[in-house]
Amino acid sequence: MYQYSQADHQLLQERVSQFRDQVQRRLNGDLSEEEFKHQRLRNGLYLQLHAYMLRVAVPYGLLSSNQMRTLAHIARKYDRGYGHFSTRQNIQYNWPKLEDVPQILDDLAKVEMHAIQTSGNCIRNTTSDPLAGVARDEIEDPRPYCELIRQWSTFHPEFNFLPRKFKIAVSGATHDRAAVAVHDIGVRLVKNDAGKLGLEIYVGGGLGRTPMIGKLINPFLDPHDMLTYLEAILRVYNRLGRRDNMYKARIKITVHETGEDKFRELVEEEWSQIKDNGLRLRDEDIENIKAHFKDPEYETLSDFDADYDAAILSDPEFAHWADKNVELHKKDGYRVVYLSLKSRNQPAGDVTANQMDAIADLADKYSLGAIRSTHRQNLVLSDVKLKDLHRLWKELKSLDLATPNYNHLTDLISCPGMDYCALATARSIPIAQALTERFDSYDYLNDLGDISLNISGCINACGHHHVANIGILGVNKKGVEVYQLTLGGSAREDASIGKIIGPAFTADEIVDAVSKVLDVYLENREDETETFLTTYRRLGQAPFKERLYG
Repeated sequence: MYQYSQADHQLLQERVSQFRDQVQRRLNGDLSEEEFKHQRLRNGLYLQLHAYMLRVAVPYGLLSSNQMRTLAHIARKYDRGYGHFSTRQNIQYNWPKLEDVPQILDDLAKVEMHAIQTSGNCIRNTTSDPLAGVARDEIEDPRPYCELIRQWSTFHPEFNFLPRKFKIAVSGATHDRAAVAVHDIGVRLVKNDAGKLGLEIYVGGGLGRTPMIGKLINPFLDPHDMLTYLEAILRVYNRLGRRDNMYKARIKITVHETGEDKFRELVEEEWSQIKDNGLRLRDEDIENIKAHFKDPEYETLSDFDADYDAAILSDPEFAHWADKNVELHKKDGYRVVYLSLKSRNQPAGDVTANQMDAIADLADKYSLGAIRSTHRQNLVLSDVKLKDLHRLWKELKSLDLATPNYNHLTDLISCPGMDYCALATARSIPIAQALTERFDSYDYLNDLGDISLNISGCINACGHHHVANIGILGVNKKGVEVYQLTLGGSAREDASIGKIIGPAFTADEIVDAVSKVLDVYLENREDETETFLTTYRRLGQAPFKERLYG
């Protein structure tokens, strides 16, 4: 992973010192909350429903075991013993005291972490494929390009006051595990027929009040031009973006109102003026960053292990987990392991300080010290030997991190909702827990197969409900929390926005409604290999609507 330079370290220390002074002035009453607001947001500090919330950046989801231990230390010392992994691959703390935040940032800086640009109208944390560098379907490792974007965007003087927050995702594989189509800018690494590497550039994706799929404005950009082209896009957006209406300020609205062809024309015109400046990447620039992401010293191993095969045959529970939460690695004899943060015992994405410490130890013991966070609120051990899987599973099971549900119904995304968020209009966590309890049969989940279910507690869609196969949106109707159901969304390479099926359901009805939707799928799929999304797209809304409303 990328190692900070002396300049990086100095930048963080100066930032901590500045914010320490700003916090002290706020505590002394020399700054009002409104004056302080802009300073705290630039350091990742939100004021939520009950307390402050600190969002810590995890650039492109990559963590070392030492960093994870620091996150555990912060949860234990400054919070209530846990953290929450979000869909931005970041971690959030919901209960820090204002006077402690500068020290938290100082502790983070010591392990090359920070909360810079995790909030505010700026370029946020760049996200990526959690399997970057180890996936068998990878075309090119996207992490060096993510790091280049991180360095370019951090404290960019021109883009520090954008019309609205701005999010970039990068994927380097055939299968999109980074949801690039629903980002302000999505970058996909591709190769043409001649085997040359290029970038597909998507613009104007996003969720919230007006969900949209990104538009492909450049199908094959030379990687050397990545930063100049992104700069051109941001310049056009910065000029045209709506600053008079925060609900229309995202680039998706700018692209929509300008028109895809006209927006592309404006970007190309802007790019023609800056494409040959000093920001154009040289071969040595790219190679210098790539050097930080070289493969570790993998052992030469067989992709078959007698002890593993014996454990699969003798231990059905282990076999279920291995079937669902373990994926092939690009190197024979290694596997990728998903650590489920979706058990019945805690909200989706939550992880305790004790679990974090244990995960760090497991990463050192089994996965070369590396941990990844995912946009679906799970964690990944990326380099586990096949022969170690059974021992690892036993330890994960004892930590309540071995629910066998990756990419299945109860591997759901859920925002904190009205239990924490001041913007929320309904609770998300109780609905997520009710669904997890209702659908807890391994055989049933296995029969359903690949399916996504996401829950948001307000129209801002932090739970990504629009791009779930089954989406739930909590809203407040005349003082009562009700839940809209959407069907047919996808955040993958076949990205689509789900459609509202009909009138909303009460909290007591929504779980039964989901069950009815699943019944229609199971009764109408062509065979056991047809996924929920394929069945829905083939049948349309009618049979689901009929079952739900009669």
